[in-house]
Amino acid sequence: MRIGYPCINLTLKCRGTKTFRLRNYSSRRLEETVANNLACLAETIEWNRAHGINFFRISSDLVPFASHPVCTFPWEKVFVPEFRKIGRQIKRAQMRISMHPDQFVLLNAMERRIVQNSIRELKYHCQVLDLLGLPLTAKVQIHVGGVYGDKKRSIERFIRVYQQLSDRVRARLVIENDDRFYNVSDCLEISARIGIPVLFDSFHHEVNPNGDDLQSAFRRCAATWRRYDGVPMVDYSSQAPGGRVGAHTQHIDLKHFERFIQAIAGYDFDLMLEIKDKEKSALAALKFLALGY
Repeated sequence: MRIGYPCINLTLKCRGTKTFRLRNYSSRRLEETVANNLACLAETIEWNRAHGINFFRISSDLVPFASHPVCTFPWEKVFVPEFRKIGRQIKRAQMRISMHPDQFVLLNAMERRIVQNSIRELKYHCQVLDLLGLPLTAKVQIHVGGVYGDKKRSIERFIRVYQQLSDRVRARLVIENDDRFYNVSDCLEISARIGIPVLFDSFHHEVNPNGDDLQSAFRRCAATWRRYDGVPMVDYSSQAPGGRVGAHTQHIDLKHFERFIQAIAGYDFDLMLEIKDKEKSALAALKFLALGY
C-alpha cells in the first residue's frame, strides 16, 4: 500500500499551484507560471520520495487555463523536457500519480456548454499524464455530477457523454462515490454498464452510505479495477470535530484510521489521505503503520 496526499506540500516553500486571473492572461505570464509549477512539482516529488510517500495527486492548476480558449501558448511543446524529466523522476521512485479536476467538471450537466468545457478539461488532465509518460495506472478521478431533479436521467446523460469520449481519456478515468448525490451503489451501477473503475472514498461512504459496511463497499469497488488500471485507489479522511457534516479533519485521527485499516486489512490498494495538513498526516500514517499499530 502506498500512502499519499493531494497537490500541495506545506513543508516546502515552493507552491506548484500558482495561477492568476483570466483578465491578466498573457503568454509570458503563463510560461512563467508553468515553469514555476513544474519546478515545484519536481521538488515535491523528490521530497516525497525521500520521505517514503509514494502516492501523489498533481494539482489541476499545473497549467492555468490550459483548457480555456484564451490559452494559445504551446505549453505542451515548450515544456516537453521538463515533463519528461519529472516523469522519469516519478518512475524511478515507483510513485503512483493521480489528478482530480475541480467540481465544475460535470459530464452529466444539462447545458451543452458545461459538458464541452468539462471534456476539454479532462483532455488536459490526461495530456499532462501522457506528457509525463505515465502508465494507465495514473488516473483522473471525477464525480458523477449533479442530479438535476432526476437521478436516473442524469446517470443516462453521464453514460452517454462518457461513451463519446476518446479511448485515451476513458482509459484514465475513474469515478468516486460522493458525499451528497451518488453513493457506492450508484457508482457501481454505472460501472456495470460502461466498465469504468470506481474509486472508493471511505469518508464519503460514511456521510452518504448505501447500506454496505466499509469492507463490503470497498470490496465491491475494488472488483471494478482491471489489471491495467493498477491496484485500486482509495480516498480516506474523517470528520472534522465541530465542523459541518462532511468537513475533512485538520490532522489524521489515528484511532479512526486504525479502525479503517483493520476493516480492509489484507487487501492491496493505494491510499490518498484527503486531510488538511497533507504531508504531515501522511508521515503520521506511515509511522503508525511501521509501528504495527
